[in-house]
Amino acid sequence: MKLRHIALALSLVFVLGACASPKTADPTASDKPADAVATPAENAPDATNPDTVAAGNKVKVGFVYIGAPGDAGYTFAHDQGRKALEEMGVETAFVENVPENAECTKAIRDLIDQGCNVIFSTSFGFMEFTHDVAKEFPDVKFFHCSGYTTDTNMTAYFGRMYQARYLSGIVAGMRTETNKIGYVAAMPIPEVIRGANAFALGVKSVNPTATVELLWTNTWYDPTLEKSAAVELLNKGCDVIAQHQDTTAPQIAAQEAGKWAIGYNSSTANVAPNAYLTAPIWNWGVYYKAQVQKIMDGTWKSENYWGSINDGIVGLDTLTANCAPGTQEKVDEALAKIKSGEEYIFEGPLKDNTGTERVAAGVKMTDQEMLSFNWFVDNIIGTVPQ
Repeated sequence: MKLRHIALALSLVFVLGACASPKTADPTASDKPADAVATPAENAPDATNPDTVAAGNKVKVGFVYIGAPGDAGYTFAHDQGRKALEEMGVETAFVENVPENAECTKAIRDLIDQGCNVIFSTSFGFMEFTHDVAKEFPDVKFFHCSGYTTDTNMTAYFGRMYQARYLSGIVAGMRTETNKIGYVAAMPIPEVIRGANAFALGVKSVNPTATVELLWTNTWYDPTLEKSAAVELLNKGCDVIAQHQDTTAPQIAAQEAGKWAIGYNSSTANVAPNAYLTAPIWNWGVYYKAQVQKIMDGTWKSENYWGSINDGIVGLDTLTANCAPGTQEKVDEALAKIKSGEEYIFEGPLKDNTGTERVAAGVKMTDQEMLSFNWFVDNIIGTVPQ
């Protein structure tokens, strides 16, 4: 799917008020969208009980992956969620390295032919193909990650990763010595823009003089391109590299340069142990177990979901010894405020990086406004393609 087409599709859904993908709101439960499903914490099955699955309807769950579980990143995190289903007795299957084109349709059909009656397609570009197949198989339950299209048998789901990114920004802001932080970013869509803004605001909360320079790669998964972007930022004097990419290449680049790195998706301290500080991480198993259990119980219905850090679907990895002294205390303080709702993250006054006020003092951005993010906060060096 071409980038401009993605941006146009997202703009349309923001106007229509859809939710699910990167939908942003107060982390407290009271501010969840009205049509959000109950949190995974409220519905999670007892994984220690071997009869939990056996008591319900028989399911086989299929996953469509854009990468391979061995990427140590985005697909790995989803695959950990798949394994969590198997640990509770659910049969699963998956297809890896599926491009965001008609190959997705074939992958889904192959899984259904194998007996899968629950399908999770895990990349934004799979949305239209997933929906097309969902209309043909009304008895199969479909879930699409990071999109917005729903149907009677299709749900859209995502997590409020911006909350964990804010916390990782605190870590970076305390670690930098040059006050120059680099950010390797995939696609200029609201999900990525929102995450970068949250990260930069986290940096600013502990280090108002630091800047975050962002480079676009226009790809989710390209280790070579991701690494070259990180190297470019390092050559500009950045001493901490953060990322919204699917591989660990930016972290490896930081280690090779003797600098620091913030990962993404899953814990990858073993990949670049001398550079790794922490990472915003996904815990997809929390959601997958809850939804599959509802299907087996006969209580499932199609609803949008955008889980918060309170649900456990997103979080921050353990801080390593590479972090600056006092970082854990700052992170713990901010985390408590996010969980309680005291820290909203996107609350004014907020200016963009041209000096224009975007959010007035005391005003909180709505979910729809954060879903349609197309500007950077004032401590980011970079542009959003129009």
